Amino acid sequence: MHNDLAEKFGIRYPIFAFTPSEHVAAAVSRAGGLGVLGCVRFNDAEELDAVLNWMDENTDGKPYGVDVVMPAKIPTEGTAVDLDKLIPAEHRAFVNRTLDELGVPPLSDDVEHNTGVLGWLHSVARAQLDVAFKHRPALIANALGSPPKDVIDEAHQHGVPVAALAGAVPHALSHVENGVDIVIAQGYEAGGHTGEIASMVLVPEIVDAVDDSASVLAAGGIGSGRQVAAAMALGAQGVWMGSYWLTAAEYRLGSAEKGTSATQRALLAATSSDTVRSRIYSGKPARLLKTKWTEAWSKPGAPEALPMPLQNILVAEAHQRIVAAENPDVVAMPAGQIVGRMNEIRPVADSMADLVAEFEATVARMNKLGG
Repeated sequence: MHNDLAEKFGIRYPIFAFTPSEHVAAAVSRAGGLGVLGCVRFNDAEELDAVLNWMDENTDGKPYGVDVVMPAKIPTEGTAVDLDKLIPAEHRAFVNRTLDELGVPPLSDDVEHNTGVLGWLHSVARAQLDVAFKHRPALIANALGSPPKDVIDEAHQHGVPVAALAGAVPHALSHVENGVDIVIAQGYEAGGHTGEIASMVLVPEIVDAVDDSASVLAAGGIGSGRQVAAAMALGAQGVWMGSYWLTAAEYRLGSAEKGTSATQRALLAATSSDTVRSRIYSGKPARLLKTKWTEAWSKPGAPEALPMPLQNILVAEAHQRIVAAENPDVVAMPAGQIVGRMNEIRPVADSMADLVAEFEATVARMNKLGG
């Protein structure tokens, strides 16, 4: 599996693992891939700095990356308080009524209420990058496509390549024109923000379109060595995997710190049919685990989702209450269709070893077809 892209990053396998968990990201890097830490959950630069210090100390000197959420065009934005005033009262009433109907209790008085993930804001994402550049990221990735040109230039000045997600060929070509080094061709099957073209169609389209001007990672529907081999057969130089790591033993976010969380139990029980693409998580189309929470938003009379970042601010406390409720039937979690293969809690090292072994077995089997 080792190739030129892996050599460029100083990793054994071109497996790039997006995760909000520093413990999972570090474990992937130690196991020979590139763990990429999602930074959107960090509202405070000091908290991110502390986590990246931990990454520096717990990756055995292996490279890692960071992922931010930053639109190419700098938006007009206000403070969290200003934005809060833009949320309609009927939307708030719907959220509270739905939580009551689903049996999700209010937060206790001693819990600080979440006011929203400010990492969706452009200014916060820039602050996150300022922190990241003080550490040793091997990659800066952007979940909303190409970051602004000056951000790409700054990354290059630090010797750090930039990756950007693309759901269609025009997006990929725009990213390359802006100076992006790696295009992540993310198909419809993927969890989180995703487009409308399936991976089997999208990956070779983007590979052909960008040619030698950028490396291409395949994303969406990848959760086995066979699928890694298929992605590379389509022309990708590596893979970008996200949902797959949500059931890693090292995943400790939320109530998973106490053992298997309600979200992980829901993921383990889900099939590949149990996801839905919706704007209710962030304001942009994102694939989520299908639960009673997502179903409530699709019923007649439910309001339309608000634009980013207002939707996230609207549902921030709801997500906090849902996590505290520990009910697997009512969770709010981005997840791809690969969730149907996520059937057990496993250490990252074991999962990586299986990916590599199955990849090698698949390539050997395909080689026999050539006679």
